[in-house]
Amino acid sequence: MKTKRILSVLCLTALTCVPASLSAQTANFDVVPAPRTVKSASGAPFIITEKTSIVYKKGDKAQQRAAQALAGYIERALHLRLDVTTKAAPQSITLSSAGKKDAAAEGYTINVSKDGIRIEGASDAGLFYGVQTLRKALPVLQSAAKGVEVPAGEVADAPRFAYRGAHLDVSRHFVTLDSVKRFIDMLALHNINRFHWHLTDDQGWRIEIKKYPKLTTVGAYRPETVIGHNTGKYDGKPHQGFYTQKEAREIVEYARERFITVIPEIDLPGHMQAALAAYPELGCTGGPYEVWKMWGVSDNVLCAGKDNVLKFINDVLTEITKIFPSEYIHVGGDECPKTQWAKCPACQKRIADNNLQADGKHTAEERLQSYVINHAEKTLNALGRQMIGWDETLEGGLAPNATVMSWRGEAGGIEAARQHHPVIMTPNTYLYFDYYQTKDVANEPEAIGGYLPLDRVYGYEPMPRELSPEEQKYIIGVQANLWSEYMPTYRQMEYMELPRMAALAEIQWAQPEKKDYKKFLKRLVRLIDHYDALGYNYARHIYEVNPKYIVDDVKHVIRAEMTTMDNAEIRYTLDGTEPTQQSPLYKGAVEISKDCTFKAAAYRPNSGRTRTQQESFTFTKATACPIRLLQPINGGYKFDGPVVLVDGLTGPDTNYRTGRWLGFSQADLEAIVDLGSAQTFSQAGVHTCVEKGDWVFDARGVEISISDNGENFHPVASEYYPEMKETDANKVYNHVLTFAPVTARFVKVKALSEHCMPSWHGSAGKAGFLFVDEIIVK
Repeated sequence: MKTKRILSVLCLTALTCVPASLSAQTANFDVVPAPRTVKSASGAPFIITEKTSIVYKKGDKAQQRAAQALAGYIERALHLRLDVTTKAAPQSITLSSAGKKDAAAEGYTINVSKDGIRIEGASDAGLFYGVQTLRKALPVLQSAAKGVEVPAGEVADAPRFAYRGAHLDVSRHFVTLDSVKRFIDMLALHNINRFHWHLTDDQGWRIEIKKYPKLTTVGAYRPETVIGHNTGKYDGKPHQGFYTQKEAREIVEYARERFITVIPEIDLPGHMQAALAAYPELGCTGGPYEVWKMWGVSDNVLCAGKDNVLKFINDVLTEITKIFPSEYIHVGGDECPKTQWAKCPACQKRIADNNLQADGKHTAEERLQSYVINHAEKTLNALGRQMIGWDETLEGGLAPNATVMSWRGEAGGIEAARQHHPVIMTPNTYLYFDYYQTKDVANEPEAIGGYLPLDRVYGYEPMPRELSPEEQKYIIGVQANLWSEYMPTYRQMEYMELPRMAALAEIQWAQPEKKDYKKFLKRLVRLIDHYDALGYNYARHIYEVNPKYIVDDVKHVIRAEMTTMDNAEIRYTLDGTEPTQQSPLYKGAVEISKDCTFKAAAYRPNSGRTRTQQESFTFTKATACPIRLLQPINGGYKFDGPVVLVDGLTGPDTNYRTGRWLGFSQADLEAIVDLGSAQTFSQAGVHTCVEKGDWVFDARGVEISISDNGENFHPVASEYYPEMKETDANKVYNHVLTFAPVTARFVKVKALSEHCMPSWHGSAGKAGFLFVDEIIVK
């Protein structure tokens, strides 16, 4: 967390590249996100000095705001105060807008000659993004008394996606109005144009609704908050806060001036316990309820059978549309447990009266949820708005005009696009910024779990290959989400966003052929100069050693390959001691063939030593052996594939998203390991992890069998387990079976998944997930 930033001198060419001797005083259009085209031109550069003017069209308020913003950016970066004027002047930066309204309206051009800079937007928004590009092209200096050179040439740019979103959850942890504005400024820096504001949830209602004042007098107050991951211990500290309608309108205007549309979310019919605490008559049981003090998903939801609930939805959405002028209003629709509905007479009557019985594809309660979501959509359509919902809104049938936000992987988005509904891709496997940024979680702020490093975010391609070109047209945008359960302060939220937001910006804006991770890292270093100037709190993992551990199943070793973004010196150890500059110098892949603790750190002359990267390897007879699976891994949890099970690295905890575990659903683990020759062993099995609230259950059984030829197997051991109880612990379970010694070349390990979750679970009857790691044979 306290690793010092490196000082990197980049040798570049053409307009994006300048001589190293001039780089500190020269602009560079190699920015994030990467522009479509950057062309150099012969001739002298333009020099920005204190005599440079910024010129805009008289009477054009949008251009005036852009000019004033640019002047502010330049003063912060260069310490030069430029004149902003409507009078044409030599040696000036001139702003203009073509006033287009079509889909390409966010495009812009920047032309640079020795006589000046001209930024022309296809629209006011395009002009704004042109200003952002020039802003990011400028160096951040202590002094620019001699001026800053801007190389002659042209930038021509436009975004790939019209919808470029970022989400912020202020329900779990409230943040001040100033913090929300700071977040919006951060979006503007990254060319993001949609701010998804998650305002309501079980743990707090954060927006004033005049017709229901107790939503904020009661629903915005949480007496205390659970410590950690639902430990049962509480901090005893009240947490409260909400935004008045006046304050919300202030945010809308602040965002509008930065060409950002605020999309509010009122999550329904689930995630509503804070509302039920205020108005218990809206629930199935009538309460009493309290604003939820823990994390997860509450079973207490709006009663879909009561007419006053439908009126509540109408009233709330009507007030919301008067505050927020956005085309879209988000109504959630996710994670709505239906246990209350299943036993609620009013809900069952609604099902019967509207013929919402199970249809083979959907349960009656799923169709009841669709009924509620359709009601919300009709309300919004009557108010001239469109609805967005999470991908659960597909369950029970999609509302006619709905836009789907696909978060549980891409499957929901693909299905919606095939039904010709607009889709925004926001898969948790790539774009949930509440996940850890590194596997070294002991030295990170507490997070929900997961593992989403910068390179994985950057590698996301939002256009699924499964869709035809016609269907791909329905993928209208991309968004990253930040859920704040484990982020009690805005500074921590900022840390979780940055620099991953830079990778998001490139996905949203740049054309796929422009993406190159190594080049992106070099551009990111320049953007981080602006982060520093703005005082942003960002993660610094890009400067650390980037390890990759590769299974060599021919030599039966693990190859440790290490890189840094700038080819810094790497020192390593294999005995668990901390690396020093006297430790072995990394020159190429290190082969690991036995138990060890591998540690590595980078050294740079100007910034010293980075944080240590380390892994502990445990070898058994199965480690680094060829492996094949007979049943498919779940698409969202393939990670590096079957080799994860024989890489010598054991999943240390129940964080099943780190890449250490493989996930199976509606399929079992059935793996065949080739030991290379006949081996004698008396133990075999796997580890499983359990997080029941996430549908992750223990194995229902483990079977071990052996073979001499890899085709004909006979069993040697098995164990079978009852379905899990609600009180069973979430933890890592060891399923290594012991038996009389056997000799064989091939061993098959089969772990049976939970195909029908038990009745006590909120999603009873559905298939659970089985997560397994490291096949043990010894």
